Amino acid sequence: MAVTGAQNPLLGETTCGSLLQQLQQIWDEVGETDEERDKMLLQLEQECLDVYKRKVDRASKSRAQLLQDLADSKLELSRLLSALGEKSFVGLPDNSMGTIKEQLAAIAPVLEQLWKQKEERVKEFAEVQSQIQKICGEIAGNLKLGEQAGTPTVDESDLSLKKLDEFQSQLQELQKEKSDRLHKVLDFVSTVHDLCAVLGMDFFSTITEVHPSLNDSIGVQSKSISNDTLSRLAKTVLLLKEDKQQKLQKLQELAAQLSDLWNLMDTPVEERSLFDHITCNMSASVEEVTIPGALALDLIEQAEVEVERLDQLKASKMKEIAFKKQTELEEIYARAHIEIDTEAARQRIMALIDSGDVEPSELLADMDNQIVKAKEESLSRKEILEKVEKWMSTCEEESWLEDYNRDENRYNSSRGAHINLKRAEKARILVNKIPALVDSLVAKTRAWEEERGLQFSYDGVPLLAMLEEYAMLRQDREEEKRRTRDQKRFHEQLNTEQEAMFGSRPSPNRPLGPKKVVGPRANGGASNGTPSRRLSLNIHQTGGNSVRSASKERRNSHDHRPAAPANYVAMAKEDAALHVSGCDTLPASP
Repeated sequence: MAVTGAQNPLLGETTCGSLLQQLQQIWDEVGETDEERDKMLLQLEQECLDVYKRKVDRASKSRAQLLQDLADSKLELSRLLSALGEKSFVGLPDNSMGTIKEQLAAIAPVLEQLWKQKEERVKEFAEVQSQIQKICGEIAGNLKLGEQAGTPTVDESDLSLKKLDEFQSQLQELQKEKSDRLHKVLDFVSTVHDLCAVLGMDFFSTITEVHPSLNDSIGVQSKSISNDTLSRLAKTVLLLKEDKQQKLQKLQELAAQLSDLWNLMDTPVEERSLFDHITCNMSASVEEVTIPGALALDLIEQAEVEVERLDQLKASKMKEIAFKKQTELEEIYARAHIEIDTEAARQRIMALIDSGDVEPSELLADMDNQIVKAKEESLSRKEILEKVEKWMSTCEEESWLEDYNRDENRYNSSRGAHINLKRAEKARILVNKIPALVDSLVAKTRAWEEERGLQFSYDGVPLLAMLEEYAMLRQDREEEKRRTRDQKRFHEQLNTEQEAMFGSRPSPNRPLGPKKVVGPRANGGASNGTPSRRLSLNIHQTGGNSVRSASKERRNSHDHRPAAPANYVAMAKEDAALHVSGCDTLPASP
């Protein structure tokens, strides 16, 4: 081994050559053989090779590690870029430029920046996924009140903005769904509140029974929006609406009963006004009833108690009410000139009430039906009765006119003579219309009887029989007038002949007989056969007493009929009544 170095006296450094020189000096002094020297030098050379090898191995390992680090860095860079969804990165160094350490030094800041970006992106993903997880838990109902959702697991293999946008879009949809659900919940809660107010129920206990978070003291964002909560709210609203419908129907039925009972018993307005809060919703729909407490249970109980009280009161006043309706029925028949057995009807009502075999409401309903039918019957007879009234009135005028024509002093300038003269002129016009009026009345009466299959009676006497009797008497009266005129002409001719024979003639100023003063007739009719006003059953007095008194008067006339009746209507009624009674008994009402 050659000496490769020597001591540098200027630097004072120890080199391999100086050490070898020192070793040779030592060997010279010791006297080492060349063989030993070569052996030791070979050993030194081997040891130097080993040292170099170790250094080279270390350097190789270091280079391999650096290359691995560089590869790992590049792989991490590629992975980060892929995870972040970046195709390239600004400031990324060229792979082939510079030494390994230079490349590592160049890529390190890029990695550090990408790691920071990754951490921020992970936080964003975690926040979005946490909100999504929380809303999904709220919708599913997995989260209890005040409970927070667990930390979500972020997939770090895909942290791209596209993926983040997908999560954010999903979050927005869930937030919209949450908002919609929250509005539904609030609408349901508001509806429950209004229904509870109308029904008089405790809103707090009702709503918290559905879910504790629906209490007003809890914030809006903390209220449950789960499917179960919405379902239970919808069911609660449906039950409350059904309850409202049933209670409104019950209250309206009670209000209708109250109204019927009030009308039945003529309850004063002041007493009725105490229940205006009940009757005000009698015809209202379910949606129209919004006043708090309008359908409260105590209100319905109050109405039930009042209906029960009025029912008991109605039972005690049943006879009074029934007789009142019977009087109304009798008045309708009296105005229609229909005869009924009022005494038998009243006795029947008394017997039904005392026996208890019929409900008061059924009895009153039956009487109401009778009143309705009586009004219909009266309405159907109205036109004929009006013509009968006109006919009787015209006959009275005819009777007065005949009395007036027989009065020899009718043209005297006495007080009221001009009034009687005007009345006579009008009476003549009316009398001339009597035949047409009678014909029209007969035609309408026959049409009425054919339509209904009943006989039209007027105060118990068949109207057609009265009209036929009137026509016959009128014809007899006309014949009597003709005979009177013929007899008068005969007497005038006889007087003329006597005057020619004897030369004397009664003075025209000498009255031939007692004078007859025109005035009211004692029997209300006329001696010439015109119809009596009495037969109209006092048409201007519709009370039941006048009807009964007229009927009694008509019955009495059967036993005390004069040989020569003063008016034809009385006779016509008597004969018709006798004829009908001989054939069959007249019904109580036509």
